[in-house]
This record gives sequence, structure tokens and C-alpha cells, in this order.
Amino acid sequence: MSGGLPGAVEEEPTVYEKTLFAGWGDMDFNAHMRNTAFLDKSGDVRMMFFSDRGFPAAEFARLGIGPVVMKDEIEYSRELGLLEEFRVTLATAGLADDGSRFLFRNEFLRLDGTLCARVTSAGGWLDLGRRKLTVPPAALLEALRSLPRTDGFEVLPSSIR
Repeated sequence: MSGGLPGAVEEEPTVYEKTLFAGWGDMDFNAHMRNTAFLDKSGDVRMMFFSDRGFPAAEFARLGIGPVVMKDEIEYSRELGLLEEFRVTLATAGLADDGSRFLFRNEFLRLDGTLCARVTSAGGWLDLGRRKLTVPPAALLEALRSLPRTDGFEVLPSSIR
């Protein structure tokens, strides 16, 4: 417990997830979802999260900032086939105290809960005018902190020098 009322129970952040499906354009030569489709859908779910928390694309444009991914890692467990529905979750695997750097984790699950893939993306916030990493506004940092944390969550160093 941290700084709350005596005896108060802190609520765990709720899982953010979306149900999607594997479309024709998501398929590879072997008739299962291609690697770049996992990356595309991870980005879509992240942007849906930001939009749901008051940061649609237009707000990022107004602020002159945007998320920038510097590294993606995909781990595969099971295939997803054409028109198969699946759930994609979003959590933080790491975050700098000032929010300037993040590790997002997306998990792709069949509707029965079977893990199909895990995408971990490392990035930060780009000031679009200066073309340098920056600290997100307080409301965006609050949104980031509202995500559940993965096992092994790590506090990242700031990108601001």
C-alpha cells in the first residue's frame, strides 16, 4: 500500500484488451498470421488505448509529440489462421519514472486463453518539432501508469539528459 488511507485497498489496474481477427492481408505464405501483422496489430491496440484515454491521433498532433518504437521482439507460441478471432492485451513491462521511455507488452490470445504470441516494444516519446525524445505530458504519464505491469516489470532510465 502506498500513501492511501489506512486500511484502504489499492485497486489493480484493469487489463486493457481488444478482440480482433486475422484478416486476408494478415496471412503469410504458410496460411497463418505473418510476423508484421503481429506488429501492426500491437500498434493498433496501443493507439486504441491512447485514444480511449484522451489521446487520439489529433491530440498527439496538437501536442507535437508521438510514440516512437526503437525495438520490437516477437515470441511465437501458436498459429492464428484466417478469420480467427483473438484477444490482444496491453501492459507495461517497463517505464521510466518520468515516462520518457517505455516497454509495452502485447499478448495475443485465442478466445480460449491460449497464448499465441507476445510482442514487446521498447520506445519513447518523440518531440516532432525538435526530433528528440521528450517527457510525455502529465495526463499521458497517468494513462501509462494506469496499465497493469507485467511480471518482471523494470524501472527504465530516463531518455532526458
